[in-house]
Amino acid sequence: MTDMYSHDEKRIDALLAGPGAPDDARLDKILKKAELKKGLDLEESAALLQIRDGKQLERLFASAGRVKNDIYGNRVVLFAPLYISDYCVNDCAYCGFHRRNSAVRKRLTLEEIGKQTERIIGMGHKRILLEAGEHPDTTIDYVCDAIKQIYRTKPGKGEIRRVNVNIAATTKENYAKLKQAGIGTYQLFQETYHHKTYEELHNGPKADYERQVTAHGRAFEAGIDDYGMGVLFGLYDHRFEVLSLLSHAKYMEARYGVGPHTISVPRFRPAPSVDFNPGSLVADQDFLKLIAAIRLSLPYTGMIISTRETPEIRKKAFGIGISQASAGSCTSVGGYGDSAGIPGQFEVGDHRNVDSVVCSLMSQGCIPSFCTACYRSKRTGDAFMRLAKAGDIHYLCRPNAILTFKEFITDYAGQETRGMGEALIAREVEKIESDERRAETKRRLGRIENGERDLFF
Repeated sequence: MTDMYSHDEKRIDALLAGPGAPDDARLDKILKKAELKKGLDLEESAALLQIRDGKQLERLFASAGRVKNDIYGNRVVLFAPLYISDYCVNDCAYCGFHRRNSAVRKRLTLEEIGKQTERIIGMGHKRILLEAGEHPDTTIDYVCDAIKQIYRTKPGKGEIRRVNVNIAATTKENYAKLKQAGIGTYQLFQETYHHKTYEELHNGPKADYERQVTAHGRAFEAGIDDYGMGVLFGLYDHRFEVLSLLSHAKYMEARYGVGPHTISVPRFRPAPSVDFNPGSLVADQDFLKLIAAIRLSLPYTGMIISTRETPEIRKKAFGIGISQASAGSCTSVGGYGDSAGIPGQFEVGDHRNVDSVVCSLMSQGCIPSFCTACYRSKRTGDAFMRLAKAGDIHYLCRPNAILTFKEFITDYAGQETRGMGEALIAREVEKIESDERRAETKRRLGRIENGERDLFF
């Protein structure tokens, strides 16, 4: 059955032209509803996006932090992107891989993909987000072979246990091939939901708005039940984009019974050869506000922040809704280990290595997690959503985060990080509510110390 999603811009415009910021009584009502963790309607989300008052923002951020903690706990899952090709036939105004870029292009061989994977594993990662430009020679079979190469690369005690994929919108048949290759989440961003702006900024196959906006439906129908959505904030009014994104997510859940596994919130960043000057750049306070609004509107959804953002912004975002983050990222093809002089897709805002990010998260009271248990236990799609919506997923998240973090500090962490990590684990284990689960987690921590790996609930 073909997905027939149609975006209603007039409705979004009408919501933004409505009563504006809520008064305190209205805000109180919205936040009380949000903390029931059942989500918000678009009118309520629109009201949150219009808040300007400092005290109201503080209340918004506090509510978002509570909802995030109730559902996902204090853990933050870490991953790294792996760009396998920057050849691209599209000429997107905001992207460093646009076809007018005269820089030398590169497509990794399977051997090179293996070497890049080894370096990412050596940083401590267990998840990779595979990315590639759209080009006839970057075939779906090449992408599938890359996924398989990543999975079979296992230096020492390390391995990648989940490969998520962010590639151009494609056919149902190609999505089925990705499913067979062992894809985790399929990510695709609309970039902007505003039709006119979309047309102005894209040239090439990606200029087909309908191909882009209906891709998640084709992926789901092909068997990929974990899908990720997002926009590139800065291309158009961020309030319009958030409401459009929420509308699309609600449509997908109503149509297919499963909402987005993740929502990403990238902001426009400069890149070599990109001369685009966006007219809708999002200020830091508005950026944090939209994160909080999305968290309250779709409480069950994982939220991702990348190294586009600075450490300071990322730290604030972790407290109000973000549950996943890239760390130690390289946005150029073949750049892990030697990125000097290799242009990336965009400029990175957080240049810290994984060890430093881990220390920062611990100092904030977060558990750095490298967990992939849900994917490998078939808790995907509707099975994952049932746990998340009931607020039960954190009963699995905490022990699994602890176990994967124990692997990290044992195999990859520096001495200072290891000491901080052991103390954090000791505290977090005691927070496990089930006596039986707590005791079993302690037993498995001992097994990890004795050399076992990949223990999960």
